[in-house]
Amino acid sequence: MATEAVDLFKEALSLFPGGVNSPVRAMKHLPAPLIIKRAEGAFLYTIDGAKLIDYCMGFGPLILGHRHPVVLDAVRRALEDGWLYGALTRNEVELAKEISSSIKSVEMIRFVNTGTEAVMNAVRLARGFTGRKYIVKFEGNYHGAFDYVLVKAGSGAATWGVPTSAGILDDAVKYTLVAPYNDVEALESVFRNYGNEIALLLVEPIAGNYGLIIPDLEFIKATRELTERYGALLLFDEVITGFRVGLSGAQGLFNIKPDLTTLGKIIGGGFPIGAFGGRRDVMSMVTPQGPVYNAGTFNAHPISVAAGLATIRVIKGGGVYEAANEAAERIANAILDSASRNGFDITVKRIASIFQFYFKRGDVKTPADVRASDEKLYLAFHREALSRGVYFTPSQYEVNFTSAAHSRDVVDETIRVIDEAFKALKTQVH
Repeated sequence: MATEAVDLFKEALSLFPGGVNSPVRAMKHLPAPLIIKRAEGAFLYTIDGAKLIDYCMGFGPLILGHRHPVVLDAVRRALEDGWLYGALTRNEVELAKEISSSIKSVEMIRFVNTGTEAVMNAVRLARGFTGRKYIVKFEGNYHGAFDYVLVKAGSGAATWGVPTSAGILDDAVKYTLVAPYNDVEALESVFRNYGNEIALLLVEPIAGNYGLIIPDLEFIKATRELTERYGALLLFDEVITGFRVGLSGAQGLFNIKPDLTTLGKIIGGGFPIGAFGGRRDVMSMVTPQGPVYNAGTFNAHPISVAAGLATIRVIKGGGVYEAANEAAERIANAILDSASRNGFDITVKRIASIFQFYFKRGDVKTPADVRASDEKLYLAFHREALSRGVYFTPSQYEVNFTSAAHSRDVVDETIRVIDEAFKALKTQVH
């Protein structure tokens, strides 16, 4: 008998490309993708009545958990006042102050609506500021879905086997240089050959859209040293890591001050938002103060700003990182332990409340290492865990997130399911 989810997905297939509105949601290894009715704390509830422990958490924004009461109250109060003004508000000033007080490199900021918009505008800004044409990105780093950066991009492209995208003109990417991630010598070679023509180096300081790849300290420091030497700007894309790995983001962990930073996800508390910010002299080039154009009806949307402001203030109240990081650490250790006991080679990567695991031997330091993982085993494990009530990210090219709502009891149940899933997988492959 068809479930409600299967029936609804059939309708969706006639309305949306692939039946979904973002590729990773398709979950082609399942009869139908997850169709959610509601969420609370660490849990998702599907239209078929399943209760799932959620480790996607909206793919990162929900560090407090679903439907956090403080955020909900802030949104309700904002809605009572109205939901779109097209004018400056107190809350957006307060949110900007919270961000700049935590991420010291952000001296001025412009709110937009998505991470894609943030990077797109930052690229334009860097070219306008430097007068140069070239940008440099890294293989496997994802900086949004726009032409200049859809070259050897992240999770969506990797999951679907598309290294770039149809519809992009050669002229759009001829000034985009791609270097291997975590390779200092290769990056030095790019700058030797093009350094005086490079406007911007974009980097995920912790790569989170080709699985989880934690950079070598030598490599991430080289991004700063080389851009300074050749007069290029350095952009840290912290859409995922901003307020996720700490109040000061990945740049705080590595003690590196980029020229520009892009943010999203957590700064909107689960509502659509993006932002680019950085050095005052660079940001002063943005309209209406300068000649680099940006505008948007929904920029600094009052509801997104209210949710983000409430989220950051709860984080600054304490206890959030401790709870989320402990949950991720316990789960990462449990995956490693259970896989070993059941005869699987596995590598687990974790930083703060982000983790991912790979069915392979050896470390994961490059996109090639991720591709070397056994994706079929990952998806088989995903099905086994999902059938027992735990929803890990549905692609090895994405990452998992914990939240402050992942209590010890929730993690205990997750660990039990992990062990059952590995035992079931063992019977299938051994």
